[in-house]
Amino acid sequence: MHRYRSHTCAGLSASDVGNTARLSGWVHRVRDHGGLLFIDLRDHYGITQCVIDPDSPAFKAAESVRSEWVIRVDGEVKARTPETVNPNLPTGAIELFIRELEVLGKAAELPLPVFGEPDYPEDTRLRYRFIDLRRETLHANIVKRTKIITSMRRRMHDIGFAEYSTPILTASSPEGARDFLVPSRIHQGKFFALPQAPQQYKQLLMVAGFDRYFQIAPCFRDEDPRADRLPGEFYQLDLEMSFVTQEDVWDTMEPVLRGVFEEFAEGKRVTQTFPRIPYDVALRKYGSDKPDLRNPIEMQAVTDHFRDSGFKVFANQIASDPKVEVWAIPAPSGGSRAFCDRMNAWAQGQGQPGLGYIFFKDGQGSGPVAKNIGEDRTAAIREQLGLADGDAVFFVLGRPEKFYKFAGEARTRIGTELNLVDTEQFALCWIVDFPFYEWNEDEKQLEFAHNPFSMPQGGREALESGDPLAIKAFQYDAVCNGYEIASGSIRNQEPETMVAAFEKVGLSRQDVEDRFGGLYRAFQYGAPPHGGMAAGVDRVVMLLCGVQNLREITLFPMNQQAEDLLMNAPSEASPKQLRELGLRVLPPQK
Repeated sequence: MHRYRSHTCAGLSASDVGNTARLSGWVHRVRDHGGLLFIDLRDHYGITQCVIDPDSPAFKAAESVRSEWVIRVDGEVKARTPETVNPNLPTGAIELFIRELEVLGKAAELPLPVFGEPDYPEDTRLRYRFIDLRRETLHANIVKRTKIITSMRRRMHDIGFAEYSTPILTASSPEGARDFLVPSRIHQGKFFALPQAPQQYKQLLMVAGFDRYFQIAPCFRDEDPRADRLPGEFYQLDLEMSFVTQEDVWDTMEPVLRGVFEEFAEGKRVTQTFPRIPYDVALRKYGSDKPDLRNPIEMQAVTDHFRDSGFKVFANQIASDPKVEVWAIPAPSGGSRAFCDRMNAWAQGQGQPGLGYIFFKDGQGSGPVAKNIGEDRTAAIREQLGLADGDAVFFVLGRPEKFYKFAGEARTRIGTELNLVDTEQFALCWIVDFPFYEWNEDEKQLEFAHNPFSMPQGGREALESGDPLAIKAFQYDAVCNGYEIASGSIRNQEPETMVAAFEKVGLSRQDVEDRFGGLYRAFQYGAPPHGGMAAGVDRVVMLLCGVQNLREITLFPMNQQAEDLLMNAPSEASPKQLRELGLRVLPPQK
């Protein structure tokens, strides 16, 4: 028999009754039932109930074991009595009667429990992550993560993509975040950068003629942490294709994304054909470029119903500024003063003056807004929005670019409060036609709104004529349940168009050659039209595991202060290391 085990802790069944077996694992818990000791033994695969009585020569050793000790047990497999069968365990029909027990590794007093799923301080969980990872839910999430990544790889291979690994030490790239810099010992005073994404390399692969590339790529960005974005590093399903339009990318990747979600949806519905929603439409309907389509609420402009009305707070602003609009946020089933007052108080808590509202009952609209605009205008709003008795509608006023985010948050709040969100589905869509540029009010200059290597719709001609803020890009995002899960574009592979695009944001031809010389040179030697995207592995796994924080699906994450408490990183470098790199650490600025 093997030194440590003949079976895993999930490997025994009724067919093994009467046989001798050897198991090794962690003591999940110990229960004393009047002389009989029950030890639930756990390994990566499952749990087996082990039993020992005082007649066993191993009883004394069994009395000494504690939770999370690592032990080996030998014994006879016996069938449980019918009333003690546990149908929730794969091994629930049997138990192992211990004849021999060996302690392989004792455990000190635990800093956090493994049995059960209690809330525990995050810093403790991260400092002792190797214990935290033993917990059933977190352990299962990590296993599911590996299965999801395996599914992604298989599906990409099945449709003709090949996996290529791109460099980790590279040059700085304008991906929209700070780089992690790596000092060079050989070239003192110069720095590598960890890749924010393999963007330039995958485009160079297309120029090199590889046609269909993908990889599960590690990416590094020096960003502040958020619930849906970890500090430091993340992984993406990165891909690129040659001789394609954006429709080709969508048609290729939609089945992959849909298939992954269907495989791990556990009965939830998955969108079969992803709607393609223009960016501008998404902002006006949902107040977000990553809308949660499980929420059925769609906003509409109702400005004309308030123009020259008796509701002077709105009418006066509409008259004084032609860019001012009124948006309506329907609230099906929200037609009570109590709910409307609650939403108004929430809006004030968000720093807003409040939310105007109308609620409908007995065929009429009620509330201050309805009273001021009159029955005819109230009825017209009701008809436009398709509202009925028992419904309500809320209003926001101003220039849309200043209030659309708040309107989107109000839509989300209403949908959640009224239980309108269908939580039994994964609702996916494409957001398309992003603006190519945006205006940075602080810097008083144009910036790229998305990926700077994208092709503007209309090409070079669009860049050389007209309003740059009116230019759309061949850029697109995949969105699921309110999260951006992928982003991509058709690339700008024409050298002169590339220069013209960067000149709009203040970079010269020389700047382009200096900062993006690899791409710029490559595009002058026969570059195919190409495009691609990158799907966020971590966010997809988070959605499929049904958790709200990426730390629940990541092996060894950092904390909110971007620290690895387990490995004590970042840490100070030794004087010798700094001398070798030609570096000196300055005291922090106060």
